Amino acid sequence: MELIKELLVVGVRIVTILPLMLGVTFCMGKRSIGELPVFDFLVIITFGAVVGADIADPTIPHIHTAVAIVLIGLLQIVVSKLVIKYRKLGHIITFEPTIVVVDGKLIKRNLKRLRYSIDNLLQMIREQGIFDIKDVYLGIIEANGKLSILKQPNKENITIEDMKLEKKNSSLSYPVIIDGKVYEDVLAKLELSNDWLQQELKNLDVKNLDEVFFASVNTKKELHVSLENYMSDKGSIPPIYN
Repeated sequence: MELIKELLVVGVRIVTILPLMLGVTFCMGKRSIGELPVFDFLVIITFGAVVGADIADPTIPHIHTAVAIVLIGLLQIVVSKLVIKYRKLGHIITFEPTIVVVDGKLIKRNLKRLRYSIDNLLQMIREQGIFDIKDVYLGIIEANGKLSILKQPNKENITIEDMKLEKKNSSLSYPVIIDGKVYEDVLAKLELSNDWLQQELKNLDVKNLDEVFFASVNTKKELHVSLENYMSDKGSIPPIYN
């Protein structure tokens, strides 16, 4: 009986504490989720420790956990505002960006200071779509640990401006079928009918809506379809190894 009571307490705590954490996180802003500077990272870890202890130990007063979460969230908000106002404080509580590549050459002392191996860095460069370090003019490890790259001038992508061409508007696509279900409201917004959709599917040799895993229509009224059984009749995808 005592065990059931404690389990019920745990369940109620989960249901009540998660919405509170969600609300506090929204108040803290996207920055705390998307970039995770050092201080925000510590805040998230502290959140986890406080909530974990509260859920795992029913004897801990629940109100204490709620107050701790609110106070931690308020502290993060205050600190983030102070960092914006006083840049020196920001330099103290976070990492500085560090240059690790200049004109295709690795800066060894900076890599050692960051405790990054060459393999770590080369992987990060490959993730930027660059497979020859000579193509990198400047490489910077940002405060959040991500790598920013400036390519060599002769390796930069040619832009529309460089070619002196007029840029056409991008085409945005809208989902109209997901898992065989047609989204009539999207079709209506695009001023398209169900008959039009059925005819387009027929033109693509799709006989049944159940065959469609995903379909979208762009602003040019072009239908793109992904079928449920795509690749199933073409063999498995070859494995990719490190």
